[in-house]
Amino acid sequence: MKTIFLVRHAKSSWGDLTVSDFDRPLSDRGQRNAPEMAQRLTLRGAKIDQFISSTAKRAVQTALHFMKAFERNPEEIVLRNDMYHAMPEVYYEVMAGLDDQLNAVALFGHNPGISLLVNELTDVRLDDMPTCGVFAFELESTHWKNIRSARKNFLFFDAPKTV
Repeated sequence: MKTIFLVRHAKSSWGDLTVSDFDRPLSDRGQRNAPEMAQRLTLRGAKIDQFISSTAKRAVQTALHFMKAFERNPEEIVLRNDMYHAMPEVYYEVMAGLDDQLNAVALFGHNPGISLLVNELTDVRLDDMPTCGVFAFELESTHWKNIRSARKNFLFFDAPKTV
């Protein structure tokens, strides 16, 4: 069994409209929500072997907040250019290429791709993956390459406004 935590980046700042979409940082709310959501994930007893993020600033900042909560070295983050505004196909490729020694991974990405992916995986449906939302599922396989064909079981969904 493999466990996947899909995380949409936390709320980004629109304070400076001259900053490119790729370089937008987290807003104050995002800076509060990311550590909170990371802590909630640790309280669930989650174990994460690898943190993989889009290279966009807001996604990396979100991932680093999670890594801090899990007491992981920030240098361990795996950055993927192809995950910036990726569609589900890219997420499948990323997961299918993972080392089978990894049992649990967290992927940090963007809408609309992450919402589309979530709705393909299990019977659980989300209209829109909220910022800093976490969707967790289990892959009934010991091999990541089976991500498309193996049964996937919904574990939980959590988001900053979920109580």
